[in-house]
Amino acid sequence: MNPDLVRLQSYPFEKLAALKQGIDPLRERDPIALHIGEPKHPTPSLIAEALIAHLHRLSVYPTTRGLPELRAAIADWLESRFQPERGVRLRVDPERHILPVNGTREALFAIAQAVVDRTRPNPLVLMPNPCYQIYEGAALLAGAEPHYLACRPENGYIPDFDAVDAATWDRCQLLYLCSPGNPTGAVLDLSTLTRLIELAERYDFVIASDECYGDLYQNDDAPPPGLLQAAAALGNHDFERCLMFHSLSKRSNAPGLRSGFVAGDARLIRDFLTYRTYHGCAMSLPTQYASLAAWRDEAHVCTNRRLYREKFAAVSAILGPAMPVEVPAGGFFLWLETPIPDTDFARDLYAQENVTVLPGRFLSRAIDGDDPGAGRVRIALVAPLDECVDAAKRIRAFVERL
Repeated sequence: MNPDLVRLQSYPFEKLAALKQGIDPLRERDPIALHIGEPKHPTPSLIAEALIAHLHRLSVYPTTRGLPELRAAIADWLESRFQPERGVRLRVDPERHILPVNGTREALFAIAQAVVDRTRPNPLVLMPNPCYQIYEGAALLAGAEPHYLACRPENGYIPDFDAVDAATWDRCQLLYLCSPGNPTGAVLDLSTLTRLIELAERYDFVIASDECYGDLYQNDDAPPPGLLQAAAALGNHDFERCLMFHSLSKRSNAPGLRSGFVAGDARLIRDFLTYRTYHGCAMSLPTQYASLAAWRDEAHVCTNRRLYREKFAAVSAILGPAMPVEVPAGGFFLWLETPIPDTDFARDLYAQENVTVLPGRFLSRAIDGDDPGAGRVRIALVAPLDECVDAAKRIRAFVERL
């Protein structure tokens, strides 16, 4: 067996199940689950219709590169969604810059296996802290060492990249970004992205930008910028060292479709295609046609954003008088500071109110005794509005009793 398997930590939801073990919550309270970032809004009918219309294509082996029409639709979406400043147009070649993947999770994991050079001494993979645990596992199983960059409120929950020393950048082979962030909802601005691309060029590492929450944001006039947008603004029109990951799970409320894409550096895409050809992870043709329909439609995405904004407004109004609430720039999580230790908060809230939230320390790592996730909980506003309102009232009552 791979000896690095023993270095993998339990997944956050396994830790949560252990925390709740033996607790019998009040039965007169209906359970409300706000711990998993699984969208609950209806999947658009256009996706289901396209899927059903192409079920006969299950008899055909799909190619790893995907349908030309799907790659073209993704390229069109990218060029429409991300426009660099100063009038520089984003130009994406669907033949060279795009590869469909089965959701961002498997691709974010796989890219480390393809990118990390085990022959170089002491490779590092840098990632935000707290973060999506897949980044950590991907680094470990690729033979690299995870290096954690704390996301703290005093820096807007953005890692302090200026504090990273040259020796660390020199060992870095892969930098994971997440914008809007999970769990913080923080958005990396264009100047930060361009600075990181310049560092990647100087120290020769790859940037993997997880942008699966990129179409969920508060301000219609300020959509989160993307990594390829920043590269184009720098004149890096072939997106060297840059890979962007997008998904239909959050954007289109289709987590079960397992559909996304990676776009960027043509050389990296070519080599990643070789890896994935052996990996055997081609997307089924019905899923590809359903994905094509989703990337061509923006109306359902606008509706999706409106529904999340309504929930943020309602929940923050209820919780605000009882505890500090910051509505994030993007995503669908609240990253709340707790008046008692986060594990105690989550356990007792479940016991007393039958509401499940995720302790922050289950998403973070303590470095030299400093844990940026301790004392916080992640609340996923994925349930219907009435459930989110009910949960907010219960959380407020719980806090006021403390």
